[in-house]
Amino acid sequence: MSDPFEACAAAVRKHDPDRYFSALFAPADKRPFLHALYSFNHELAHIGESVREPMIGEIRLQWWREALEGARAGRPRNHDVVRAMAATVAAVSLPDNLFEAMVDARQFDLMSGTFGDDEKRDAYLDATSGNLMRLAARVLGASDRHGDLAHDAGIAYGLAGLLRNQVRRPARRFLEPDDEARAVQDAKAHLLRAKRLPKPGKSLAAFLPAALVPLYLHNPAKDVTIHRRQLRLLSASMRGRI
Repeated sequence: MSDPFEACAAAVRKHDPDRYFSALFAPADKRPFLHALYSFNHELAHIGESVREPMIGEIRLQWWREALEGARAGRPRNHDVVRAMAATVAAVSLPDNLFEAMVDARQFDLMSGTFGDDEKRDAYLDATSGNLMRLAARVLGASDRHGDLAHDAGIAYGLAGLLRNQVRRPARRFLEPDDEARAVQDAKAHLLRAKRLPKPGKSLAAFLPAALVPLYLHNPAKDVTIHRRQLRLLSASMRGRI
């Protein structure tokens, strides 16, 4: 049987390099738990990218709801991410409601059309990107002290992701073309607010992906090399803030 944490680490490195390299700035004994969370997030995000029928997507989301329940009860399904999540929730107190909100928010991925207004857009990003940061911060021992930072950093990073996906996945646009310029300004505003909040200390790695937002906003259609991203993460880590 494969090591579930090793499988998660490999998946995160392949599919979510920003969070993989950010996790390198966390203590070594905490990284497997971060990899489990980030793999779980990828599994949820991949549903909307891979299914054509919303009903199939709903079935997969329900599978993950039930898989999380089993993981919490110590009866994980035979799936690397679920097994890693079972070990993670056994080691760290992680609120059910954060996971539930992440799964529920992904229902929007299965729909057609855009958010319609900024409030719905930001609620989606806070429930996905923001909650992932909240969970990662808890893994790193921060409890719930940095909820505001997760909100602003999560929305900033999430907006950058939506803007990049406008180019990468033109068949599924979350933003109207007329909304893109405002999304850039909103991402900058959320990032600025995040930078003005107290430093996250030992939980910095949970928020480091947001340090990449300026690189992505400069030209969302252009790839940013891994080397540039690594340097930006290193610089933020040395400053102790995103």
